[in-house]
Amino acid sequence: MIPTPPSNTVDFDAAKLQRLGYASRGQRLLKPVSLAQLRQQLSLQLQTSLEVDRILDLFFREVQRLVPLDALSYQLAARDLRIELGARANHSAAYRLSHQGEYMGELTFRRNQRFSDEELGQLESLLASLLFPLRNALLYRAALQSALRDPLTDTGNRIAMNQAMQREVDLARRSLQPLSVLMVDIDLFKNINDRFGHATGDEVLKGVAAVIKGSLRNIDMVFRYGGEEFLVLLANTSREAAQMVGERLRLAVMGLQHLEQGQALDLSISLGCATLLAGESMDSLQRRADSALYVSKREGRNRLSMAG
Repeated sequence: MIPTPPSNTVDFDAAKLQRLGYASRGQRLLKPVSLAQLRQQLSLQLQTSLEVDRILDLFFREVQRLVPLDALSYQLAARDLRIELGARANHSAAYRLSHQGEYMGELTFRRNQRFSDEELGQLESLLASLLFPLRNALLYRAALQSALRDPLTDTGNRIAMNQAMQREVDLARRSLQPLSVLMVDIDLFKNINDRFGHATGDEVLKGVAAVIKGSLRNIDMVFRYGGEEFLVLLANTSREAAQMVGERLRLAVMGLQHLEQGQALDLSISLGCATLLAGESMDSLQRRADSALYVSKREGRNRLSMAG
């Protein structure tokens, strides 16, 4: 570690902390402790959770019992993970975290006063208590993410799709923002498998998935619905905007170059689009998008149809 310039939920982590003798945030005063005492307490407390954000929040609050801080930030770009706690400040102490050669991200302490050499030494000593709990949390997070991904196309799977759709439908209702869905089907995909084999079909699936993901915003979500079908979830996107996105995807796939046995495969997709109606359920939204997709396939493929 080198410094560089919902109401019915039971919180099991908090309950475990209480059993260990640590009260909740609002009940506990941050009493000063010695470095040795704090390291011992952190070694127990940080093992009570496998959630990265909870571990860092606990670490941030406890460290302040010894070294005053205004903010803590953590970033691990390879895992698309960024956590910001506290308020921005003028002075910082940044550390590159690693364990046995494994890179575990960058952690930065911030405050409005310069850190003394003694304080930097204390922070570095306390970071040793963070490494193992953080590594376990990162491994747990990776396992969860793997369970929600389609391994072939690196898109979300059906479990992830159902979770995300319900969450986005609920959010759209609360915020009164539009939500649209695109159902996407690779045209004549069975012919590709029959003619060139399933290995070629897998490459086509990966290529189309990559083109779709590369044509969307960071906040848009892509899921493999099954076989050669994908579902695209477009948050805060109106019917008109979703239609434009669908056309962009259709043209992008048409431009995809894939050679097989010296032959260029002509690839295209059919799409169905639906935008959430007032009071509509997640299942109804998906069914309307799926019905629109079948209209596109019935009318000749390589086109986008809008649900009524």
